[in-house]
Amino acid sequence: MENCIFCKIAAKQMDANRVYEDNKVVAFYDINPKTPVHILVVPKKHIDNVDEAKKEDEELLGHMILVAQQIARDKKISDKGYRLVFNVKKHAGQIVDHIHLHILGGKLLSSMA
Repeated sequence: MENCIFCKIAAKQMDANRVYEDNKVVAFYDINPKTPVHILVVPKKHIDNVDEAKKEDEELLGHMILVAQQIARDKKISDKGYRLVFNVKKHAGQIVDHIHLHILGGKLLSSMA
C-alpha cells in the first residue's frame, strides 16, 4: 500500500527504532508507548487487520506471535508477564490500517477480565 506508514517502515523507506527483522516481519518500538516496553510486530505483507486475514496468512500470524515471544524474552519481560494485543478496526483502537501485534510489558498491567 503506497501510503501505509507500516509498509514504508517495512520497506525501509521510513525510520523506526527496530528491535527485530526477518523476511516476514519487522518489530519496532511504538512511538506512543503505553508501557515501559511497547513494541509492534508488523508483517511485511500488507493486511489491513485481523478481520481481513485469510487462511493463507495462518503461518504468518503464528510467526508474529512466536517473534513476540522471543522479543519479550530478549527484553526481559517474559518472567513477570506481558500482554499481546491485536486491535481490530477503529472501534477497537486500531489507528494504522495494517495488521500489527502490540507487545506490552515492563509494569503490572490491570486485568482485562
